[in-house]
This record gives sequence, structure tokens and C-alpha cells, in this order.
Amino acid sequence: MDFNDVIGQQEAKDRLIRMAGEDKVPHAILFCGPKGSGKMALAMAFASYLLKSSTLEHPDLHFSYPVIRPPQTGSEHKMSSEDFAREWYDMLHHDYYFDLEDWLGEMNAANQQAIIGRGESSAILHNMSLKSSQGGYKISIIWLAEYMNQECANGLLKLLEEPPAQSLFMIVSEQPERLLETIRSRAQRFDIKRISDEDLAAALSSKRGLDEDVAMRLARMSNGSWTDALKEMEVDNEKKTFLDLFILLMRLAYKRDIRELTKWSENVAAFGREKQKRLISYFMRMVRENFMYNFHNPELCYMSVEEEQFSRNFARFINEANVIPINELLQRAFRDIAQNANAKIVFYHLAINMIVLLIRK
Repeated sequence: MDFNDVIGQQEAKDRLIRMAGEDKVPHAILFCGPKGSGKMALAMAFASYLLKSSTLEHPDLHFSYPVIRPPQTGSEHKMSSEDFAREWYDMLHHDYYFDLEDWLGEMNAANQQAIIGRGESSAILHNMSLKSSQGGYKISIIWLAEYMNQECANGLLKLLEEPPAQSLFMIVSEQPERLLETIRSRAQRFDIKRISDEDLAAALSSKRGLDEDVAMRLARMSNGSWTDALKEMEVDNEKKTFLDLFILLMRLAYKRDIRELTKWSENVAAFGREKQKRLISYFMRMVRENFMYNFHNPELCYMSVEEEQFSRNFARFINEANVIPINELLQRAFRDIAQNANAKIVFYHLAINMIVLLIRK
């Protein structure tokens, strides 16, 4: 892999190359940025650049990432990335851009949530204590570091405080605020912006063969995320299901149909928690887009044709009186699901309260 495999982000590439050229590479870099922006791709490309190797299965390059505990695995086993190394490299060989949803699918996670546990800090210490095979850097890339539990985070902190010789830690995070403040303070933060619409559209045209108009519409709707753009292209993609559920919720709430809203909440409660969080995030986006639709400025809206068709008649119900309360309701639901609250109660509360909020003017 090299920097040519990274979509857009020329400024970030130049900064990294300059950092290496000036011999100013810190022992720990915290790559931050929105989903699908290419944080991980940049980290892998930079690692390849420093190691002077295009292969990601280099003996001096080590990966850490969230994993699940398979049902038959005993509690005495300390899970680490090594337990899913085959699945990890299979995914990397398929594409350099992926998200947690893709990775959970590779692990056949079902409803399980992935974490980076205490076994991982021991594995990182072991790998980074080894002598470099070629006399250069030993690099540890920690993907979605915010999924570390407390024990692993404490172990990593000790390594960052007293790093082994010639070691380089690349910490990749979408939610750096969830990391220990002491970890953040010991890593040089490297912020990455969303991919520009122009770069994203160009990549969709060159890599997926879309014509320019379709590529630009898809790029704008994907909000600078290559992974979201690819999912939008799927014939039977998840967002179509989410749109149907959003439409049904709003129609049932408008009709005050308690019985059907109860069925709706039970149906959604049967999803896995990661899917439930994606659903709520989609609802928040649709609320925002419908509010902006009322300004009748196409440059402010980022919706698919199907979404826009529904919004033509629905957008007027999202107004200045209720857009903030509805968003707060959805944020609370997202937080409760993330904290393992009872999903049936969470989504029933969401559905019933939507009745009251939807009629505010």
C-alpha cells in the first residue's frame, strides 16, 4: 500500500511526508477524523512509507483492533487481535477502506459488541519489545482505540510513557474524547478532514465508473465518507431499510397509532445494538436534512432521490419549534443503546414521545 491508495487528502499526505523528511516523527500519533475520511488508510500508507514496504504483512508492522469473544471461547482466554488475524488480513486485501460494521461482519459478530481488551495491551508490549527485523521502526497501528477497556488503556499508557526503542504508535480514532486524557496528551494529534466532494466524486468516477453528475450527488450525500458512498451504491443497502422505518415511525406518530408504534419499537428492538445505533444516527441525519429542506436551497440538502421524494411532503413537520427537541430525543436514545439499556423500552419511549414533538409548531 502507498499514498496513491488514499482518496484525496493531499494536504495530509504532504504533512506526513514532510514530517518524515524533517525527521520529526513523534513516538505516538493520534489520527482523528470523521468516519470514512481515510484515517486508517493514511496511517497504513504512512507505515508503508516509513518501512519502505508496500506489504501490510510486514514483520515490523502490528495491528490492534476491536474483537468479539466467540461463544465457545472460555472466559479464561484473554482475547487479542491475534485471534482474528486471518479475518483482518482478508479484509485488508479486499479494501483499505472499511468501518466497524464491515469488521463485525468479517468476525460474524451477530449481536456481539467488539472491544480491545486487556489481552491486547500484553500483545502490544510483546510485539513492540521485539527487535526490529530491518533495523528501523517497529510500528503499532491501533484502530478504533476508543474501544479499549480500562485495563488495556492503562497498559497502553505505560507503553507511551516509556516507549521501547524505535517504536512508533499510530492511534486511529473517530471519537478521541473517549480516550484517556493522559493517552491523548502523550500523542501528537493529527486531524484529518472529510474527503472533499470533488475528490470523492472523482474517485467514484474512476474506481466505480459513475458519470460525473451521479458521482457528485452521491459524494455530497455521503458527507465526505468513502465507506458511506460505497454503501449508498449497494442495491439492497441498509439505508433503504432505515428510510422505510423512519417513514413508518413518522406516519404512525402523526396518526397517534399507539398499537402500531408498539409493534414498530419491538421490531427495531430485535436488531443488534450496532445496527440500532446506525439506525438512530440515520434518523438524526434525516431530521436535519428535512429541516434544511424547508429553506429551499438545494446546496444545503444531501439526500437521495428516494429520501427527497418523502421530504417534499414531510419536511414542513420539522420546524424551529421541534427540530432541537427531536434531535435531543434521538441523542438520548443513542446514548441509552450504547450503554446497553433495554432496547424495547428505549425505542418505545422514542416512538411515544415522537407523537408529542411532531405536532409542535
